[in-house]
Amino acid sequence: MRRRPTAFIIVATALLLGLAGWLLAPAAQAAAGDGSPSDPNIAFHGRWDFADPAAPVPHFAGAYLVTGFTGTRVALRQRSAIDLYYSIDGGADVYLQNVSGTVNLTPTALRAGNHTLRVSYRVVAGSYHGDAVFRGLTLDSGATTIAAPRPAKLIEFIGDSITVGTTSSKNALTAYGWLTGERLGAAHTQIAEGGACLVSAADGCTGMADRFLRNNTAAGSPLWDFTRYQADAVVINLGTNDVGHGVSSTTFQSVYTQLLRDIRGKYPRAAILALQTFTKRYAAQTQAAVQAVTAAGDRNTYFVATDGWLPADGLSDSVHPNDVGHAAIATRLTPIITEKTGTTTTPSATPSAPGGSACAVTYTRTSDWGTGAQFDVTIRNTSAAAVDGWTLTWTLPGTQRIGQSWNATTSQSGAGAEAVNVAWNAQIPAAGSTAFGFIADSNLTGAAGFALNGTACTAAA
Repeated sequence: MRRRPTAFIIVATALLLGLAGWLLAPAAQAAAGDGSPSDPNIAFHGRWDFADPAAPVPHFAGAYLVTGFTGTRVALRQRSAIDLYYSIDGGADVYLQNVSGTVNLTPTALRAGNHTLRVSYRVVAGSYHGDAVFRGLTLDSGATTIAAPRPAKLIEFIGDSITVGTTSSKNALTAYGWLTGERLGAAHTQIAEGGACLVSAADGCTGMADRFLRNNTAAGSPLWDFTRYQADAVVINLGTNDVGHGVSSTTFQSVYTQLLRDIRGKYPRAAILALQTFTKRYAAQTQAAVQAVTAAGDRNTYFVATDGWLPADGLSDSVHPNDVGHAAIATRLTPIITEKTGTTTTPSATPSAPGGSACAVTYTRTSDWGTGAQFDVTIRNTSAAAVDGWTLTWTLPGTQRIGQSWNATTSQSGAGAEAVNVAWNAQIPAAGSTAFGFIADSNLTGAAGFALNGTACTAAA
């Protein structure tokens, strides 16, 4: 029998081992700034599934990604069609429907400089409206991502369709959880699904007491890796649906008590707020569950009565809050979280006016329901120097009152209004812009006297 040359065997073996090593070697860490899904400059807030590192996907409502970037343009790479919201430089969220492939987010080129981007996929009752798979970002040639400031606190909201934001104008983005997180300048996520119960019911109702522990709402889905983030506060709003699925009061109280213990086990330092459902279903059992864990030594779990939180015009049906209702809930909830966590809406940076500062303000009524309206405000720095921390002041028309705001901390004294930056949008680059929004109790638009850090601004209605 003919023998193969020893040299050939050695070479072939070496080639095979080399190929095996290449196949089994872990993927190289993405370079910071390349815009890929594993780029460390991209912050993923909420429960994102990285089973495929090249295609992370969120499974719960309220997940979003944030990054900074340089250059004048940015595009989003999507696997298949999806509906999404995006915001650049703190501006109003732009809604895109049924987009896929390379999605241009800057149809008009930005001014050269540093910018911020936030992307959130649209949910319907907790299920994403399309293929929520992020494939990365495309930037200008030579441009890079840059790390955006990370909020100091993270708030997690656990619930059903109310927490998802069902029937509100932008679903998760106009739900009380998102609004509360924005008001606090905190990271936030909504662990919620439309129609969900606290208890996994025999008729198929999704039980959030179990799904809280997992990375998505499917039964038996993988357990969530709680080392990925730690919540500073957890807000629970569950029990509205259980009554329709045959869950007894005894079972509800027992499962709620265990959920509180599970949350404490995963988040040892978090303040846990158990909300009385707005329908008051299982209110006594929710309070009793809180009493059970506090009696066992948990001094950072609280029952929160919600009587009077929803105004008469705050519902879109018999159960679901509309935009007015969600804003009202956020207004009540924000100071409670502030008290329990020490979270503050006061910016850490001291506002300073740039030399030779100049500014322009666009003040737009974007939604109107007769007794109130939503306003979006864009501040443009028209000077040659960056703004590092900002305060915008103006005069409100008539007796208009601000009820709730986002992307800024607002206050009011009589007709005088003030908005102060939150941590992540404190800087406005030269020729750059930022934006915030608020809801007021009237639809009047005759605001006047805008000033940025004490310097008068040109206003456009």
